[in-house]
Amino acid sequence: MGIHPIPQRIIMTKNKRTPLFAAHGKLGARMVPFGGWDMPVQYSGLSAEHSAVRTQVGMFDISHMGKFRLEGTDILEQLQSLVPSNLAKLEPGQAQYTVLINPEAGIIDDVIFYCQSPEQWVVIVNGATCTKDRLWLEAHLSGVSFTDDTDNQILIALQGPQAVEVLQKLVSVDLGRLGRFAFVTTELLGGSAFIARTGYTGEDGFEIMVPVETGLKLWETFLALGVVPCGLGARDTLRLEAAMHLYGQDMDETTTPLEASLGWVIDWQKPEFIGHEVLRAQKAAGTAKRLVGFEVQSRQIARHGYPITLAGEPIGVVTSGTLPPTINRPIGLGYVPTALSAVGTVFDIEIRGKQIPAIVVKRPFYRSLSK
Repeated sequence: MGIHPIPQRIIMTKNKRTPLFAAHGKLGARMVPFGGWDMPVQYSGLSAEHSAVRTQVGMFDISHMGKFRLEGTDILEQLQSLVPSNLAKLEPGQAQYTVLINPEAGIIDDVIFYCQSPEQWVVIVNGATCTKDRLWLEAHLSGVSFTDDTDNQILIALQGPQAVEVLQKLVSVDLGRLGRFAFVTTELLGGSAFIARTGYTGEDGFEIMVPVETGLKLWETFLALGVVPCGLGARDTLRLEAAMHLYGQDMDETTTPLEASLGWVIDWQKPEFIGHEVLRAQKAAGTAKRLVGFEVQSRQIARHGYPITLAGEPIGVVTSGTLPPTINRPIGLGYVPTALSAVGTVFDIEIRGKQIPAIVVKRPFYRSLSK
């Protein structure tokens, strides 16, 4: 039986909305489609929101991200086969940033695994890849209870040097004792909250997962405490200053962790896992391309998809680029031949038909003093 294409009129669907959609409207947020969701891109303005996170505290609605709960007696052994990191090193209350990879070592998604116990795990995945990730995990996990909490939990990122001070007013647990990539379940505004010291901005802060009713109250409580609401625009400039990858731009299923400069997530002492043969071969022979950070030697911005050139010939492509408020100079990420990936290497970026010099620099572009 042949496979027939699905008519376009059938596959067209409306974007989903997080439970905080109405709250964004009340604040006058400008909404944009993002990974199948209607999301706020900015409220008061990108620069003001970016600066609030760098100097004070801001919050982001990240409820579009996938939220999975996994339970099973032998779940750790099965998860170990799906990622290059060694999850067995985690103690309960600790988390690990890593990647799901396919047999070709292509990156299916970047995710965070939270160990509640060897038999209980929480996984946070990107919103645009939520369905893909769920299907991948379900196909490779046997005898595991899988719960998708994406739609019934609000996830708020509280980020900035004042994040601890603000959140501490609402919880009894000592947040000062909660280390980076550690998490705790505690009471918050009369309900149960999953609080992780993680984030996507390069600043100290937390990602807080709560039931919808509690989340709606939490958003309003943060507003009353002076927390600045921030949109996707500031989230992107903040993460790029911190040289954090964006899935679908800086990496995807055509790039391996080694090519994407994520070799640090690989535990080479681990037993076999999906894609390990490809990664070991790349480690031995080297990769043909590598993701680098660069600074443009002008005030022009290198946008996603712009060609990277050498002597007028294309050699790579820009994956992310901006002129962020904190460092106030054009930066970006892009793939170049590995031979041209060393810090100090100069190449050109084609911007509006002109060859503009750029130089490979050490990452991150910005490092917070508060972390």
